[in-house]
Amino acid sequence: MRHTTTAEYDYEVAVVGGGPAGASAGVFCAREGLSTVIFDRGRSSLKRCAHLENYLGFPEGIDIETLYGLFHDQAETAGCTIVPDMVESLRRSDTGDGFVVALQDGEPTTARRVVAATRYDGSYMRGLGDDDEMFETTEYDGETTESFDRGYPNHDGTTPVPDLYVASPSEESQQAITAAGRGARVAGEVITDARVDDGWWEAVAEGVDWVRREAELDEEWADREAWVDWFDEYFGEDAPVDVGTDRYERVREAAIEDRLSSYIEPDERASRAETAHEHLADHLDPEAVVAGCDDGELLDAIADDRIAAYLHGRSAEVSVDGE
Repeated sequence: MRHTTTAEYDYEVAVVGGGPAGASAGVFCAREGLSTVIFDRGRSSLKRCAHLENYLGFPEGIDIETLYGLFHDQAETAGCTIVPDMVESLRRSDTGDGFVVALQDGEPTTARRVVAATRYDGSYMRGLGDDDEMFETTEYDGETTESFDRGYPNHDGTTPVPDLYVASPSEESQQAITAAGRGARVAGEVITDARVDDGWWEAVAEGVDWVRREAELDEEWADREAWVDWFDEYFGEDAPVDVGTDRYERVREAAIEDRLSSYIEPDERASRAETAHEHLADHLDPEAVVAGCDDGELLDAIADDRIAAYLHGRSAEVSVDGE
């Protein structure tokens, strides 16, 4: 189901922090259609690493700048707005729902839900709930320090404060790859709650964001009526509304459309793969790409009509710029 931002809020979801947890949460929320903003001042704890060697998909590891750029590129491609500003505080809106996000430099922003995804500092959440429960005091070497209690949020990221979710800090944010998974897990709760607000019931609202081969739709499941029967069988009996009511019909239609839209044709698969490779290449050092390619494959690629057209277009740009 696609969502639209209500007039009450600037965004449906505000994510505080643009590291692996925050960017991951933003991607999932935005792909669901929730208008999402990520506030990132560029000081993620990930940037303290010299080189990341244990993030899946990079056999020789990857430099932090490239990975961080990929995070934000994917978030923006999914539909997120990224604001390079620091969140100083959160407070409830005057209506009692949603939040007002106060920024260090920019004007305050409002959001229906907030995902906290900063690794170390949770002081901006002060006053939203019971500070004694949210923060813990520790003594070390004669000094007393106060920090966000990682045990405050539930395992799914929900908190005692309605519509406030915590992806980080948590015990699952010690490594970049687990932090990204944590962000996705928390985003799932945000999406479920947003769907429930739209009239879905929880058993239906829990979903998975993935894309499947259209060939998996055999003759039976290519028929929409088969999906209607499936929905009625699995969700109809325990639905909080009667089958046939407007709400039931609306949710069933949205849930079926959500599942059917995940199936793509072979041509679409090929097109998406090609676009993905090109997008990835934009983040790579051209000399490293050339060095890593077989000479024959590289010459074949350069001879490809699409590559030639691209190079011709780039030459035209250079010519125009040089005038």
